[in-house]
Order: sequence, then structure tokens, then C-alpha cells
Amino acid sequence: MPSESSSGKPTSAGDIGRFLAELDRSRRRFAETSVRERISLAQRCADGVVAVAGEWVDLACEAKAIPPGSPTRAEEVFVGPVATLRYLRLLTHSLRGIETKGIPQLAGKAYTGPDGRLRVPLLPTGVLYDRIAFLPFRVTAWMRDGVRIENLDEHLAVHYRGEAKSPARKPAKITVVLGAGNVSAIPLTDTFTKMFHEGSVVLLKLSPVNDYLGSVFERAMQPLIEAGYLRIAYGAAETGAEAVNHPLVDEVHITGSIQSHDAIVWGPPGVERDQRKLTNRPLLDKTVTSELGNVSPWIFIPGGYSKRQLAFQAENVAASIVNNVSFNCVATKVIITWKQWPLRAEFLDRVDRSLARTPKRFSYYPGAVDRFRRYSGIEPPANSGGYLPWTLLRDVPPDDNPHLLGEESFVCVAAEVALDAPTPEAFLGKAVEFANERLAGTLCAAVTHPAGYRSSKANESLLQSCLGNLRYNAIAINHWPGLMYAMMSPPWGGFSGSTLADAQSGIGAVHNTFLLEGIEKSVLEGPVTFFPKPPWFPTHAGAERVAWAYFHLYRRPAWANVARLLIASLRG
Repeated sequence: MPSESSSGKPTSAGDIGRFLAELDRSRRRFAETSVRERISLAQRCADGVVAVAGEWVDLACEAKAIPPGSPTRAEEVFVGPVATLRYLRLLTHSLRGIETKGIPQLAGKAYTGPDGRLRVPLLPTGVLYDRIAFLPFRVTAWMRDGVRIENLDEHLAVHYRGEAKSPARKPAKITVVLGAGNVSAIPLTDTFTKMFHEGSVVLLKLSPVNDYLGSVFERAMQPLIEAGYLRIAYGAAETGAEAVNHPLVDEVHITGSIQSHDAIVWGPPGVERDQRKLTNRPLLDKTVTSELGNVSPWIFIPGGYSKRQLAFQAENVAASIVNNVSFNCVATKVIITWKQWPLRAEFLDRVDRSLARTPKRFSYYPGAVDRFRRYSGIEPPANSGGYLPWTLLRDVPPDDNPHLLGEESFVCVAAEVALDAPTPEAFLGKAVEFANERLAGTLCAAVTHPAGYRSSKANESLLQSCLGNLRYNAIAINHWPGLMYAMMSPPWGGFSGSTLADAQSGIGAVHNTFLLEGIEKSVLEGPVTFFPKPPWFPTHAGAERVAWAYFHLYRRPAWANVARLLIASLRG
């Protein structure tokens, strides 16, 4: 049955209680579903995503004031139906591996890295024609100490092993997922992760920012709703509080800001919250997982870049700032450069030019104007109508601006910090320390190096040390880490070691379609430039055509749709 609040009206406390009671009655049945039944549910949800994809994108574009025909519509295709459909296809592939062989079939052979720890390929995945669709890229999981080739299987699909296979299974947990309002795939993929990876039944509470998509989501996930394993609720913070504090709820998953997380877990700011943290007595005494904000850094290793490479990387950075009007936890917020880099001014000029030729967009997320004022120090024009200027603040003193460096701005403001160091090698060490110690969050970071840099053994060793020392969950070399969110096979969440009292960018991870545990971080590698033009670049006139080509490939993985994707990409 559909949730009765599918109109988007706030779900009453009585309906929250009823929804949770219905989930309580179905939790044992869900725990007892076979892998084959879960494959069927995932496949039917994929069919649901296909059926609503066009309406989904149109509604999101209307809400975000993206006009018909704009290349920017591609964003809503990629981070809505494409990302969700890719997740479901990869999940289904892993579930089939569990059904036939007991564990998912990995993308390639694990190997030992230069640091002596195990590394596991995550992309290309071996399915969905990834070797063509993601041709320049590869992603590798860097495993924690103690994970070895000999025991790697023990870290795959843990939920589907041991007690989960016993005839006397425990009933499923009831998890409340507090959906994000910025990126439309997040509520769905978070819900699917909790259900298919961890075995929960779910009450999904949508954000008021994007609850206009509620009817679309309900139709896409109708198989789960009909079976009694999912309910969807609507409303503001009061509705969320009613849900997370209900006695039937075992676990809560939060996607949002650290401020929202702490308000939910520890209560409002003040003496009482501080005392609770000191004595480890959270106000919300349940298991909490989360994916929170990040002041995302992009480190530029100095060296000799060609004009073409500088232009490509400048637009790469600009794209990461303007995507979704910068309402992304993965948006670049701090560019870290070497103060003595001869090409520094030219590179920053190119970033500024890329931003200047990208049309301003409507800042749809609540509070954006006030945050722009706070983080930029600039008063927006009185007649801006919410169309804020892309803003790069250059040469920001590293010891000043605690707001810019210590808080996620969640608005279209980025900073460049130039670090003083005697050599490029010393700069890189200092940049890693600065990112780890001075910037808030542990979600993702990027590092760009000159072409040919890694041909030197000394440089490769230095880069490996840099990557190993960065305390971030997702690290991209030469590219925007936002790609790793869309790829779905890497885990997405904060760096391990966060606690409720110091959650950083969150606890736990979502996506991770190989169901692989024991990952310390994932590293994406790609070239400094490539052809054809990436569809996430704002100057790609045919970006929406490419986005829908990816959708059709995941709708029906076949060579004909690979050809369709290649043609669309080459026409960009």
C-alpha cells in the first residue's frame, strides 16, 4: 500500500506510530526472505525507477528552476535515476553472486600495495560495460590492517553469513532513514543500503526540500511498500523527532549537516549537550549511522602543466563548485596550492574564467543567501532573486577564516589557500597535514599531479605516502571525488574512526555494492586530461543526451546502448 501521506503533507504522530507498527509486524518476514526474493525485489524496484525517470527529472528541474533545454538538466538525470538504477543493477549482480557462490564476485584480483596492505579493485566492476563507460578510470579499495587475501572472503556480504543464514533468524531491525534534500538519489540508495546490505525494514522520512518527489519515490519503491518492508513519511524536524525517538525504532541513519546530527543525537546546543557529550549519554540512545558534511579539499601538486592541462583542470574544479549550485557535501571548498608555484596565478585565473562563463543558478536550498553572506563576506545584490554569484576567494590566510575552513558552507563559495614551503615535496606533506588537521570533515578529497609525475619512483613514493596519510574516505586523483558517489561500487561515508561525540563526516557507509567490509579508503585514479569532454563539465552542450544514454545502458545493458553512449559522448 502507498504511504497515506503521499501528498507531501506532514505525517501525523499517529501515522508514524501506525507505520512503525506495520514494519514491526513485517520485520521477521523480511529477515526470512531468501536471496532470490531480494533479487526479485531489487529488480522490480529497478523497473519502477525506469517507469518514473522522466517525471522524476522534470519535477527536480522545475523545483530547482532549471529551464527546459538547459545542459544543467543532465545533473538531475545523473544524480537521480541514473545513479539509482546503476546501484540496483550492481546490487543485483552481487546478490546473484551470493545466491550462487555465497559471496559477491569482485571486480578483479586483490593485491598487496606498496604499504603492505591489501588493495581490492572496485571499478571497473566487470558488469554494465564499465570498461568502456568508465574507460579512463579505476577505483581501488585500500583495506585496513588485518584484512588479507587469505581472509578477504570473511569481509564480503557479512549480513548474509552466519546467523543471517540460520533458520532461527532474528527479526530485522527497524531503521529510520532521514532523507537528504539536495541530491535525489540519496534517500533511495540510503534506504536500499539499509535494507539489502544490513537487513533492516525502513521508515524513510523525506526532507521538506525535495518531498515533491514523494509520489515518484513511492512508485519506484512500490514493491517494498506493498510487501510491508518500507514506509515513507513527510514533514519537518518535528516529524523526524517523532520517528527517531519511537520505542520501536532500533537504528537511525542521518544524511545532513553535523549540526543536524548533533541536535538529533545530543540535543540543542548548550550546557546540557556539553555535559551529555562529556559523560557519553546521548539523548538518542539508539544505533546511529550517518553521512555528514565536508570542507572538501583539492590539492594541486606544483609542476609543469601544459595550457591544455591547466584549462582542463580549471574547468574540472569549477564543475565541482557549480554542480547542484554547490549544495553538495562533495563540492570543492578549499583549493590548496604551493605559494611559490609559477603557474598558480594562471591556474586560478582560469578557474575564475570558468566560473564567470557559467550562468548563475537559483539557490534553491533554504538559508543559502545568509550562508553566502557569512562565508564570503560579500553582500549579495538586493535584486539577486536568489541567483548568487560563483565565488572563489583567493589567497585566504591559512590561519584565519575559521568559518570557511572549519564549517561546511553548503553554498557557492570556495577558497584558495596558498601554503608556503621550501620545496614542492615539502608542500605536499604540509598540504596533507593542513587538510587533515585544519579542514572539517573526512568524506572526500582530490589531488592533481602533472602528467608524467608518477614516472619518477621518488614522486610515486611521495604520492603513495600522501594518499596513505590523507584521512578521507574517498580520494580522487586528477578528478572530482563526486564521481565516486555516482559510481556506487565504492563505499560513501566518513573516514573510519568517527564517534557520536565527534562524528566528522559520519559513521558507517552506504553504496558499496560489493558489500565489502574492512575498507579504510577508496582511491580513484584517472588521467590529467581526457577526451571526450566530461559530461559533468558545465560547457558540455550535450550533457543531458549523454546522461540519458547512461540511463538507457543501465535500463538494458547491451552493445546497442554502449554504441548509443559512445555516439552521445563524442557529439558533446
